[in-house]
Amino acid sequence: MNKQQFAYKLLRARILDGTYGPGYRIVIDQIAREIETSAIPIREALRQLESDGLIQFKPYSGAIVTPINENEYLETLSVLAVIEGYATAISGQHFPIDRIPDLEKTNQSMKQALEELDFVSFGKYNRAFHGLTYEYCENKYLVENIKSTWKRLDSIRRAGSAFMPVRARESVLEHEEIIRLLEQRADPGKVEAFVREHKLNTVKSFYHQRH
Repeated sequence: MNKQQFAYKLLRARILDGTYGPGYRIVIDQIAREIETSAIPIREALRQLESDGLIQFKPYSGAIVTPINENEYLETLSVLAVIEGYATAISGQHFPIDRIPDLEKTNQSMKQALEELDFVSFGKYNRAFHGLTYEYCENKYLVENIKSTWKRLDSIRRAGSAFMPVRARESVLEHEEIIRLLEQRADPGKVEAFVREHKLNTVKSFYHQRH
């Protein structure tokens, strides 16, 4: 890994885990000193992060972490609700019963992270949970679109920046119902509707929290 790649991975990780929050100003010389390199690889890494949507260049300020666009966040999450709901419904028709304990374990890890106020880990476990629910979806194009939408969501919302403790607790409980539906091989329409509503509940909570 060259210096530019290392700087890119380092800065991207710090943005996504919330170390560098929305609006945070990144000082090139400071990062260059930290990883013992010149400013050139840092600038190249920042240009790559700009193309990812994670960094903006502002006059007189330089590189800053992209602020959250609330409308874009809500629109993207709403799309995710629709496509994840459908993918989970397809996956549910083939979901192996012996993977149910994996879902339960992941949801338990979410509970633990919530108790420890570890918002970053909570988000990672949440994504892992849903990734498993649609792992057996046979529509690969749909799954690729879900991954692309998650990537878009990452560029809008940094880990922890849109965290809502009350909604997080509700989400864990709703996951228990998703597990039950998959375990019982429930009607695909029922699975799709519940997962879609589960995601849209986060949209509603975010909107009410801001207004």
